[in-house]
Amino acid sequence: MFTNAGTSSFTAFLSKAAPEMLPGRRALPPGMAADLAPHATTIVAIAAADGVVMAGDRRATMGNLIAQRDIEKVHPADAYSLVGIAGTAGVGIELMRLFQVELEHYEKIEGAMLSLDGKANRLASMIRGNLGAAMQGLAVVPLFAGFDLAASDPTRAGRIFSFDVTGGPYEETGYDAIGSGSLFAKSALKKRYRTGLSVDDAVRLAVEALYDAADDDTATGGPDLTRRIYPVVMTATAEGTHRLTDAETSTIAESVVAGRMENPGG
Repeated sequence: MFTNAGTSSFTAFLSKAAPEMLPGRRALPPGMAADLAPHATTIVAIAAADGVVMAGDRRATMGNLIAQRDIEKVHPADAYSLVGIAGTAGVGIELMRLFQVELEHYEKIEGAMLSLDGKANRLASMIRGNLGAAMQGLAVVPLFAGFDLAASDPTRAGRIFSFDVTGGPYEETGYDAIGSGSLFAKSALKKRYRTGLSVDDAVRLAVEALYDAADDDTATGGPDLTRRIYPVVMTATAEGTHRLTDAETSTIAESVVAGRMENPGG
């Protein structure tokens, strides 16, 4: 099995070599398990003129408790795409890492990169494999976005895909958000988003949307100026993926907070 060329899908290979290592293939005790593990919350993604921006707050909750204040929910999937997770944090992080290996494995076997639609479909299949655990409360719903190298119009190359718990993929227009604070984040984006935003403007808008989500959702963490914990903000453009440094993010977050001191409503 390890010496044959096999399939270009690492998940398919793992399902034969060691199926118990897949998140959705592990045996679970009967009953609901939603309150037994920390949950990751709000992620936002915005399509810009030169690519796409994704940002996530840093809080993980377990019931009414803050389980972790500095969890990282947004990561690069490969050189030109990003993935953010909401739902059961441990399963989500494992699924995200498996997705990264899946894309890298495909490139090594095929000698080419999957299309952005192909990446979204691979992620959808992996989510579908976790359906059994999701029905017991250990659900993971990611947000996927990237720069489409095959786009005919470079100004529309930034694309966003959302998913439901059964793995259904849906392409979103302009922006999207997932997690417990998504209702408030999307309401903020709905009023402020416009086609053709620069990446810098989209970054600012993403941080403001997370601030609005934290303002109304207790499971979403806002900028923590005392501990200097700020959202994770990443971009995907023709130059590849890039994570804003802590210094860059803190400047934007502190500017947003200062603005809200004068105008709390935004």
